[in-house]
Amino acid sequence: MNHPESPNMLAAAAIRAQCAASASHVAVEVVEETGSTNADLLARLPQLSSPVLRIAERQTAGRGRAGRSWLSEPGKSLTFSLAWRFQGPLHRMAGLPLAVGVAIAETLAGLGVPVQLKWPNDVMKDGAKLAGILVETQATPDGSLWAVIGCGMNLLMPDELEAAIGRTVSSAPWLAQMDRNTLVAALLSRLAAVLEEFDHTGFAAFAERWNALQAWRGEAVNILDNGQVLLQGLAAGVDDQGRLLLDTPSGRMPVLSGDVSLRLAS
Repeated sequence: MNHPESPNMLAAAAIRAQCAASASHVAVEVVEETGSTNADLLARLPQLSSPVLRIAERQTAGRGRAGRSWLSEPGKSLTFSLAWRFQGPLHRMAGLPLAVGVAIAETLAGLGVPVQLKWPNDVMKDGAKLAGILVETQATPDGSLWAVIGCGMNLLMPDELEAAIGRTVSSAPWLAQMDRNTLVAALLSRLAAVLEEFDHTGFAAFAERWNALQAWRGEAVNILDNGQVLLQGLAAGVDDQGRLLLDTPSGRMPVLSGDVSLRLAS
């Protein structure tokens, strides 16, 4: 175990050495600093032939959904991206962020940190955001369909960083005491297994697992678009395509993610 104020350095060889067989074909890159690991991998997709995990000690231009910034500090968070080639078709990829959420939640639960999932791409702990997922898909000139799956996870949350973020967020001090290479290897191993399964089955095989982890199930929620309420209802899980199901006075309605946001009505 390492003291949370002096985290061990990330090392590609140490991560690879601890990965399960499911991730044995994934190249691992560790960089001290970059703008965005997602942007780095997206720019290289035409040259890639196999999966790559890129993890940065520090991101200076990390991104979340809808163009929002992701703020982090070295040693107090994990920021990584995984480039993965899929069979497609593109429309089947809609549920991918939710399947990734399942992989992360199941990994953390196995490490003693129970979390919940907020549709479509947030990992929640104690009612606040612990991690965010950003999936960007791109077809390459050879016809391959790739996804770059980015994840930012708070391990420790200094007061000044929370103030800069501007809202209550969660952290996982227990994970911060782990060897971070062991933590990354556990996440990558589960992610690789889940992505392989997703590529063969689509999201349908994950719907029940996601629903068992859903935050706010049965609670009144609002669907927002640019701050405006589009829909109100009770959160009722997701369907086999990854659409959020809302119980409204007009009946049960499916909601596609797009750039809409989900908030508690209260």
